[in-house]
Amino acid sequence: MAATNFHNQKAANVKLELWRSGAGQPLVFLHPGDGFDSESRLVGELAQKFDFIAPSHPGFGGSELPDYVTTVDDVSYIYLDFLAHLKLKNVLLVGVSLGAWIAAEMATKCTHHLGGLVLADSLGAKFGDRCTREIADLFSVPQYRLGELFYYDRHRKEYSKQTDGALERLARNHETFALLGWSPTLHNPKLRRRLSLIDVPTLVLWGAEDIVVSPDYGRKFAAEIPGSRFELIDEAGHYVHEDQTDKFVAKIKEFAEQVIGGSAAASASR
Repeated sequence: MAATNFHNQKAANVKLELWRSGAGQPLVFLHPGDGFDSESRLVGELAQKFDFIAPSHPGFGGSELPDYVTTVDDVSYIYLDFLAHLKLKNVLLVGVSLGAWIAAEMATKCTHHLGGLVLADSLGAKFGDRCTREIADLFSVPQYRLGELFYYDRHRKEYSKQTDGALERLARNHETFALLGWSPTLHNPKLRRRLSLIDVPTLVLWGAEDIVVSPDYGRKFAAEIPGSRFELIDEAGHYVHEDQTDKFVAKIKEFAEQVIGGSAAASASR
């Protein structure tokens, strides 16, 4: 897709790089720690049905990083203002990995603009004791080997083959990812107890072969969200949206029809 789909949008006085394409019900996609990939087939597939909106998180891509933004919690407030500023309603909020963590933090605070929530292979919560590792330590792995952890096909993405420009963007993304997730490592100790505050229909998707956060971790995550549904996607790792794009998109469309399509029809009849 053409790079002209990128533009800038301010939220909470922070300039965000934004990709927007398609038409229909708004779907806001929050990317994982590698950043937003406009070349992903996922973008075109979702833009066929939705008004597909994908901001780059503060400090990722071309988005600003104010010095007061140091946690995922900070980012969640910026994105709540983002939804309000764009006057979006009945939004399907979809997050993957880091993006799912941000989306969950947002939904524990305010769901006024949301019609549904999809969390895929989320980071962010702590269920065991302090001595039990539940999330892989992504900061101890060389960046060029992260693809081995993220994808079902461990050699699917070779970072060494990317262009200099793409690698510079990726380096900035990983630097900000480390800032947001360094300590405590890739979780907010308070999030588990806050997940019960989420009051919109929620679908929790998980790669059956995820070695960053296991399916058992995913089931625990879903169990804390009232009324949520947990589904595994076979032959998929942590980046389930890339490993099984067709299945991922199909589940999102089905979920949207059930929870947003139905509510939209009900509103129209009143």
